[in-house]
Amino acid sequence: MAIQFINSQKAAELIPDNAVIALDGLLGADSPEEILEYLRARYKKEGHPKGLDVWHASGIGDSKHRGTNNFAEKGFLHRLVGGHYALAPELAPLSEANDFEAFNFPQGVLSQIFRDSAAHKPVLITNVGLGTFVDPKISGGRLNDAAKKATLVNRINIHGKDYLAYEVPKPNIALLRGTYADEDGNITFDDEPLTLVATAVAMAAHNNGGKVFVQVKRVVKSGSMNPKDIRIPGVLVDYVVETENKDMTRQTTDTIYNPDFVNSAVVKEADEINVPLDSKKVIARRATCILDQRTDHVVNFGIGKYPETCSLVLKEEGLLDNIVTTVEGGSFGGTPLVGGDFGAAIAPQAIIDEPYMFDFYDGGGIDLTFLGLAEADRKGNLNVSKFGPKVAGTGGFVDITQNTPKIVFTGTFTAAGLKEEVKDGKLHIIKEGKVKKFVKDVQQVTFSGEVAYENNQKVWYVTERAVFELVKDGLKLIEIAPGIDLQKDILDQMEFKPIISDNLKEMDPRIFQEPIMNIKNNS
Repeated sequence: MAIQFINSQKAAELIPDNAVIALDGLLGADSPEEILEYLRARYKKEGHPKGLDVWHASGIGDSKHRGTNNFAEKGFLHRLVGGHYALAPELAPLSEANDFEAFNFPQGVLSQIFRDSAAHKPVLITNVGLGTFVDPKISGGRLNDAAKKATLVNRINIHGKDYLAYEVPKPNIALLRGTYADEDGNITFDDEPLTLVATAVAMAAHNNGGKVFVQVKRVVKSGSMNPKDIRIPGVLVDYVVETENKDMTRQTTDTIYNPDFVNSAVVKEADEINVPLDSKKVIARRATCILDQRTDHVVNFGIGKYPETCSLVLKEEGLLDNIVTTVEGGSFGGTPLVGGDFGAAIAPQAIIDEPYMFDFYDGGGIDLTFLGLAEADRKGNLNVSKFGPKVAGTGGFVDITQNTPKIVFTGTFTAAGLKEEVKDGKLHIIKEGKVKKFVKDVQQVTFSGEVAYENNQKVWYVTERAVFELVKDGLKLIEIAPGIDLQKDILDQMEFKPIISDNLKEMDPRIFQEPIMNIKNNS
């Protein structure tokens, strides 16, 4: 079939009932928002297409109405398999009501699964997810009772070792977004900060006999694009969808395309970093002490205010230039961005496709990662994916923590109303948080302490008042902050008693003072 040039409304009309849709995007980047909005409008008007089976690797949306929120209509979905759910809150009530089968798999696994689908592989085999909620011994990634009808991951043993085998979908529809298409259907990503899983998704749908729709900003003449800039060859494309609203090509609802995201030559002098001395900075300072400048050269910073503050503190100390940052969307180097621009970086050194970035992570390519600490338990397990009925999803957390040699979890000791002050070289707790974050058993295992210990990974849990490390029998308390009472401020605020080091130390008092430079590695 010759390539057809259509609008977004026509694209929505061509999606059949019970379609298996492979979808690309990360927050707002690469997301074919205009097609999705027309698709939702058609369903609300006609009741079609219905019973959709949607697969996506990264979280797609704005935490309001965009992205996968467009599927939040009763009967619209049959199944959703996603790497992250927090950006699509409109889906939560339908998932809880079992209106569709809801699965949460690791972001990296899902990015790689499209590649395997293109190659007609029956399963994706990996160690990622062992010992976590994705493991079929626990929940198999199921998020609701409706999902119990299906099994999408199994345990297998190869050469005496356990692995997870994830079922590979056969999408018959791919929904993508690029920047330009030529008259032969070749697609470039000039104005997108990342390329994500676009090539793999297009190839998966094409090789499984499906149709590939690509929303673009503009159609240009054949032969006018550099072949090396083309990320989706025209042979894979069935429909080019030139957007009606040029604003739909922006990265998020707030930020218009920024050349700094995609051009390493566009480097501006950053304003002087001056992080205020509060509990966030204390956590970040102590966490970054773990980074060894001699051996830790490739580093990942997770999303959230505490990992992000680690990056700022390293910049303030003049140490960020000595390492190469990475973000799971595919960027190496530069300054990783946060909030609605997470995934992009200012002046990156290189940008690769997302499945290859997770290949890099899975093979132990990064030396150290700084991640958030939402809930930890006596076994060293961590939960960042589910809190009561609220499902955030794992994102790349499981992939990154499964194979990184050194992991630093960062966060406050308690939550909900916690007020603290850093003064006179000490930490002062003004009002204790109502919620204990160190619990007997986490609500959902996003990180397995047992598996990490068996894999000889080094793991720290850094808070403003206490530092723990992972040992064979769980969490071991190794440091407390100056001004903190061991019993009242630590042990009484935990649901379990940790192992206490025979050589329990006070955290370096310089962490609680200004100015500070070059703290010696305390770990």
